[in-house]
Amino acid sequence: MDTIGDLWAQVTTPQAPPSTTVVALTAVAALVCLAVPWLWHLTRHGLTILHEAAHGATAVLVGRRLTGIRVHSDTSGLTVSVGKPRGPGMVLTLLAGYTGPALVGLGAAWLLSRGYPSAVLWLLLVVLALVLVQIRNWYGLWAVLVSTAVIVVVTWWGTDEVRSIAAHALTWFLLLGAPRAVLELQQQRRRRRGGGDTSDAGQLARLTHVPAGVWVAVFLLVCLGALALGGGWLLAVL
Repeated sequence: MDTIGDLWAQVTTPQAPPSTTVVALTAVAALVCLAVPWLWHLTRHGLTILHEAAHGATAVLVGRRLTGIRVHSDTSGLTVSVGKPRGPGMVLTLLAGYTGPALVGLGAAWLLSRGYPSAVLWLLLVVLALVLVQIRNWYGLWAVLVSTAVIVVVTWWGTDEVRSIAAHALTWFLLLGAPRAVLELQQQRRRRRGGGDTSDAGQLARLTHVPAGVWVAVFLLVCLGALALGGGWLLAVL
C-alpha cells in the first residue's frame, strides 16, 4: 500500500516548472530525431504504435470489434477490426490514425503545462499495456516491450528531474513527429501514383468520395494545430 500511495502521490502531485534549458534542449533533441534518418527510423516506431492504438481505441468506441494490431520493421503498422465496412464509425476509425499521436501529444503538453510529467509517462504506459494485449506479430511485440521497458525504467527509478526531461522530450517528439509522418504519407502516395492507394487517406477517399489529398490536408491541419497549441503551452515557461 505504501508503494501504491507513493505512486499515486507521484502522479497527482504537481512539480515545479522545468527550466528553460530543459524545454529548449528537449525540443532540439526531438528535432534531431526527426532530422537524422536512422534516428527517425528508430523512433518512428513510437508514432506507429500510437497511430495503431488510436485506430484500435476508436474502433472499439464506435462499436467495432478489435482483432489485432501489427507493427512492422519498416515502421508501418496494421490494425484489424470487424464491423460495418462503411459508415461514420469506419470513417472515424480511419481518421484517428494520423491524428492520434498529435492529439496524445497535445494532451501531454496540457498536463506538462500544469506540472504533471509523471502523469504523462504513466498514461503512455497504460496505452502501451493496452496495445500489448492486441499485438499479433513478433516484431510488434518486441517494439512495444522495448518502448514499455524504457518508460518503466525512467518512471520507476528516475528522479523528478529525469521524469520531467523524459516527458518533455516525448511530448515534443509526438507534436513534431506527427506532421512529419503526414508529409511522409503524401510523399509515399506520390511515389505510388497509378497503383491502388491503401493508405488511410486512400481508404477514406473510397468511403467518402472525397479526394485522398483532402484527407491528407485534414491530417496535416490537425497535427499542425496540435503542434501550435501544445508547443505554445510547453514554451510558456520561456
